[in-house]
Amino acid sequence: MEAIKRKFATALMMAAFATTPVAKAVAPRPLTLYTTTHPAMGTEFTLYLYSSDAAVAAETSEEVFDEVDRVEQLLSNYRDSSELSRINQNAAASLVTTDPEMLDFLTQSEHWSRVSDGAFDITVGRLMKAWGFYRHSGRIPPEEELRQLRTATGWEKVQLDPAARTVHFTSPGVELDPGGIGKGFAVDAAVRILRAQHVVAAMFSAGSSTLYALGAPPHLAGWRVVVPGPLPSHDSLSVITLRDTSLSSANCSEKNFTVAGHLYCHIMDPRTMRPVEGRIQVSIVDPSATASDALSNVIFVETPGQSVETLKKYAPEARALIVSGDAGHPHCTMFHWGVAIDSKRCPL
Repeated sequence: MEAIKRKFATALMMAAFATTPVAKAVAPRPLTLYTTTHPAMGTEFTLYLYSSDAAVAAETSEEVFDEVDRVEQLLSNYRDSSELSRINQNAAASLVTTDPEMLDFLTQSEHWSRVSDGAFDITVGRLMKAWGFYRHSGRIPPEEELRQLRTATGWEKVQLDPAARTVHFTSPGVELDPGGIGKGFAVDAAVRILRAQHVVAAMFSAGSSTLYALGAPPHLAGWRVVVPGPLPSHDSLSVITLRDTSLSSANCSEKNFTVAGHLYCHIMDPRTMRPVEGRIQVSIVDPSATASDALSNVIFVETPGQSVETLKKYAPEARALIVSGDAGHPHCTMFHWGVAIDSKRCPL
């Protein structure tokens, strides 16, 4: 997705023009593409915004990034002061009353855990630590350690009461990790700000995880986004045009470690307690950034056959491009993708 962002920025770094009907003839107002970045949630968020007013663009960007910071304070598992950390610290000992937004986040997470039979699971906090991904220094935990961690892992161990707005862990040691869905949740929140400000053309990306294409650049049908190929040398596997929808990608390129020549991915299969193997990249298009973020991780964990069934049953509006195998022998599976791919780089 860094390639997505790089290609996108290069293609659209330009000024465009639009004409607004008014009572008197006036010169067209130039629309300029403003690009702003902001560090948050362990990555860099980028806003591409078309506006005819630099001050308005700056004010809108500030509001959007303030919203991202607010969501990070809600969901961060690195900040002791966050709402998620408060739940992690207390929900095993007693019922924790939380706010509607956090309950919504947990409810959406629970949904994807249920429909995927646990392929998606935000209770992997301690498991991620055991494999060294929190410290960015990978390790292979011994079998006994993994066996003990099973008692603290599993989405069924999180009980939600929507009416009372409470959260409870049924086992001690459960630790929530929002990594597979949190950035999408933040992107959706930011897009609501953009819509409230009546922005008609913008793209907002959360690092290499998730982006949302709002409206379309002047004189174009939508935002053209490059999906990179399975190898670092592949700058393009497919080019897709997006409008009022999101795209999320899950891959192992940014977070992994190698031991004895074997690459271990940061995306976990909670059912086996081990990193996923046999997947290279999953790209999902869906109207909801929260859903596309979660789905990209669900599909990354599931087999190709399971993935298609999950999409048909629970996300029929979604589009998916799934790259399986290994970097030397990739193969692609498409679900309603709708545009061509480079089959030389990824045979179907």
